[in-house]
Amino acid sequence: MAALEIRSRMLVKDVMTSHVVTVTADEPVSKVAQLLAKHEIGCVIVSTADDKPIGIITETDIVKRVVAKDIQPSKIKAKEIMSAPVITINADQTINEAARRMSRNNIRRLAVMHKGSLAGIISSKDILAVTPELIEIIQEQARIENQNMTEEQETPPQAGYCDNCEEWSDSLKEFEGRFLCEDCRAEIAESEY
Repeated sequence: MAALEIRSRMLVKDVMTSHVVTVTADEPVSKVAQLLAKHEIGCVIVSTADDKPIGIITETDIVKRVVAKDIQPSKIKAKEIMSAPVITINADQTINEAARRMSRNNIRRLAVMHKGSLAGIISSKDILAVTPELIEIIQEQARIENQNMTEEQETPPQAGYCDNCEEWSDSLKEFEGRFLCEDCRAEIAESEY
């Protein structure tokens, strides 16, 4: 049971992408777009010279803030279109917390921090990829708990004819494969001692 509890509390570090492409604030947007295409990714992190994340640029940022405004990408810098500050999450937090943070901030990506440094990135797509596995784990855990509960619960008495004395009873219970009334169960229990 403990293994299920551990696995159902999946952490950000378990699903994040650890390779993060970063750019400096002064990089031209044309370079950012080239990096997105080259690495087949949806965002880059804008960081300082000492690798502290200060912003994020997504494909949507480029479309809305450059292409839609008919600005030449080589004439605009990353710092002019980045979303800042970058929203972060600690690598040891749960993916549930990551999903809540994304929802609260209406974003799809979080920079992942570990001991003050950029360790990765987690996206809503990463969380969705592991959701079916988590659902299966939760269903299995519920099935096991339900099975344990039903084994602990005593079945309610039934009405019918006793398989031993053949008298009508409103309190028949299964005993050694037969349905017996209360008196017959007591007699058998006494004879066994």
